[in-house]
Amino acid sequence: MAAAGGLLFGVAEGTALSVLGGSLGALLAFALARTVAGDAVTALAGERLARLERAVAERGFVAVLYARIFPGVPRDLSNYAFGLTRVGVVAFAAATVMGIAPRAYAYVALGGSLGSFDSTQSIVAIGLLVGMGLLGLVLVRADVARSRA
Repeated sequence: MAAAGGLLFGVAEGTALSVLGGSLGALLAFALARTVAGDAVTALAGERLARLERAVAERGFVAVLYARIFPGVPRDLSNYAFGLTRVGVVAFAAATVMGIAPRAYAYVALGGSLGSFDSTQSIVAIGLLVGMGLLGLVLVRADVARSRA
Protein backbone atom coordinates (compact mmCIF):
# COMPACT_ATOMS: atom_id res chain seq x y z
CA MET A 1 0.00 0.00 0.00
CA ALA A 2 2.81 2.40 0.84
CA ALA A 3 4.45 1.84 -2.54
CA ALA A 4 1.11 2.52 -4.25
CA GLY A 5 0.83 5.71 -2.19
CA GLY A 6 4.20 6.82 -3.51
CA LEU A 7 3.17 6.09 -7.05
CA LEU A 8 -0.20 7.87 -6.72
CA PHE A 9 0.56 10.79 -4.40
CA GLY A 10 4.33 11.31 -4.47
CA VAL A 11 6.79 10.83 -1.65
CA ALA A 12 5.73 13.58 0.78
CA GLU A 13 1.97 13.04 0.67
CA GLY A 14 2.31 9.27 0.27
CA THR A 15 4.53 9.04 3.36
CA ALA A 16 2.15 11.17 5.44
CA LEU A 17 -0.84 9.08 4.37
CA SER A 18 1.00 5.83 4.96
CA VAL A 19 2.12 6.82 8.46
CA LEU A 20 -1.36 8.14 9.30
CA GLY A 21 -3.12 5.03 8.02
CA GLY A 22 -0.67 2.65 9.66
CA SER A 23 -0.87 4.48 12.98
CA LEU A 24 -4.66 4.68 13.00
CA GLY A 25 -4.94 1.00 12.10
CA ALA A 26 -2.48 0.07 14.84
CA LEU A 27 -4.37 2.15 17.42
CA LEU A 28 -7.67 0.58 16.39
CA ALA A 29 -6.30 -2.96 16.79
CA PHE A 30 -4.68 -1.98 20.11
CA ALA A 31 -7.96 -0.53 21.44
CA LEU A 32 -9.99 -3.47 20.17
CA ALA A 33 -7.75 -6.01 21.89
CA ARG A 34 -7.69 -4.01 25.11
CA THR A 35 -11.46 -3.52 25.17
CA VAL A 36 -12.62 -6.95 24.06
CA ALA A 37 -10.03 -9.41 25.32
CA GLY A 38 -7.80 -7.66 27.87
CA ASP A 39 -9.42 -8.95 31.07
CA ALA A 40 -10.01 -12.45 29.71
CA VAL A 41 -6.39 -12.90 28.67
CA THR A 42 -5.15 -11.58 32.01
CA ALA A 43 -7.35 -14.09 33.84
CA LEU A 44 -6.15 -17.00 31.67
CA ALA A 45 -2.47 -16.09 31.57
CA GLY A 46 -0.05 -18.19 33.52
CA GLU A 47 2.79 -16.82 35.62
CA ARG A 48 5.30 -16.96 32.78
CA LEU A 49 3.06 -14.85 30.54
CA ALA A 50 2.32 -12.52 33.45
CA ARG A 51 6.08 -11.91 33.92
CA LEU A 52 6.45 -11.15 30.23
CA GLU A 53 3.52 -8.75 30.40
CA ARG A 54 5.07 -6.94 33.39
CA ALA A 55 8.40 -6.64 31.57
CA VAL A 56 6.70 -5.19 28.50
CA ALA A 57 4.61 -2.80 30.62
CA GLU A 58 7.71 -1.50 32.43
CA ARG A 59 9.36 -0.60 29.14
CA GLY A 60 6.27 0.10 27.07
CA PHE A 61 7.63 2.71 24.68
CA VAL A 62 10.88 0.83 24.07
CA ALA A 63 9.11 -2.51 23.66
CA VAL A 64 6.77 -1.09 21.02
CA LEU A 65 9.60 0.74 19.26
CA TYR A 66 11.69 -2.45 19.12
CA ALA A 67 8.72 -4.35 17.69
CA ARG A 68 8.38 -1.70 14.99
CA ILE A 69 12.09 -1.62 14.12
CA PHE A 70 12.98 -5.31 14.43
CA PRO A 71 12.49 -7.11 11.11
CA GLY A 72 10.20 -10.09 11.14
CA VAL A 73 7.81 -8.99 13.90
CA PRO A 74 4.32 -9.19 12.41
CA ARG A 75 2.97 -5.67 12.84
CA ASP A 76 -0.72 -6.59 12.92
CA LEU A 77 -0.22 -9.31 15.50
CA SER A 78 1.92 -7.05 17.68
CA ASN A 79 -0.80 -4.35 17.63
CA TYR A 80 -3.27 -6.77 19.20
CA ALA A 81 -0.65 -8.22 21.55
CA PHE A 82 0.32 -4.80 22.92
CA GLY A 83 -3.38 -4.09 23.47
CA LEU A 84 -3.41 -7.02 25.90
CA THR A 85 -0.65 -5.45 28.00
CA ARG A 86 -0.56 -2.40 30.26
CA VAL A 87 1.44 -0.36 27.75
CA GLY A 88 0.00 3.15 27.75
CA VAL A 89 -1.87 4.42 24.72
CA VAL A 90 0.38 7.48 24.38
CA ALA A 91 3.56 5.39 24.56
CA PHE A 92 2.11 2.92 22.05
CA ALA A 93 1.08 5.67 19.63
CA ALA A 94 4.36 7.60 19.87
CA ALA A 95 6.54 4.51 19.41
CA THR A 96 4.33 3.34 16.55
CA VAL A 97 4.66 6.59 14.64
CA MET A 98 8.41 6.80 15.27
CA GLY A 99 8.93 3.16 14.36
CA ILE A 100 6.86 2.99 11.18
CA ALA A 101 7.74 6.39 9.69
CA PRO A 102 11.19 5.46 8.29
CA ARG A 103 9.96 2.23 6.74
CA ALA A 104 6.85 3.95 5.37
CA TYR A 105 9.05 6.60 3.75
CA ALA A 106 11.27 3.92 2.22
CA TYR A 107 8.38 1.95 0.71
CA VAL A 108 6.67 5.12 -0.54
CA ALA A 109 9.93 6.34 -2.08
CA LEU A 110 10.44 3.01 -3.82
CA GLY A 111 6.90 3.12 -5.14
CA GLY A 112 7.33 6.71 -6.25
CA SER A 113 10.48 5.87 -8.19
CA LEU A 114 9.20 2.60 -9.61
CA GLY A 115 11.38 1.47 -12.45
CA SER A 116 14.35 3.68 -11.65
CA PHE A 117 16.06 1.90 -8.80
CA ASP A 118 19.32 3.68 -9.55
CA SER A 119 17.88 7.05 -8.53
CA THR A 120 19.14 8.71 -5.36
CA GLN A 121 15.70 8.36 -3.79
CA SER A 122 15.64 4.58 -4.39
CA ILE A 123 19.18 4.11 -3.11
CA VAL A 124 18.38 6.06 0.07
CA ALA A 125 15.17 4.05 0.54
CA ILE A 126 16.93 0.69 0.15
CA GLY A 127 19.73 1.82 2.46
CA LEU A 128 17.15 2.92 5.03
CA LEU A 129 15.38 -0.45 4.93
CA VAL A 130 18.65 -2.34 5.35
CA GLY A 131 19.76 0.04 8.09
CA MET A 132 16.45 -0.32 9.98
CA GLY A 133 16.74 -4.09 9.85
CA LEU A 134 20.31 -4.05 11.13
CA LEU A 135 19.47 -1.49 13.82
CA GLY A 136 16.63 -3.67 15.03
CA LEU A 137 18.88 -6.71 15.28
CA VAL A 138 21.60 -4.78 17.12
CA LEU A 139 19.18 -3.15 19.58
CA VAL A 140 17.41 -6.36 20.47
CA ARG A 141 20.67 -8.27 20.83
CA ALA A 142 22.10 -5.57 23.12
CA ASP A 143 18.91 -5.48 25.16
CA VAL A 144 18.89 -9.26 25.61
CA ALA A 145 22.56 -9.21 26.65
CA ARG A 146 21.84 -6.39 29.12
CA SER A 147 18.90 -8.22 30.67
CA ARG A 148 20.96 -11.39 31.13
CA ALA A 149 23.74 -9.51 32.90
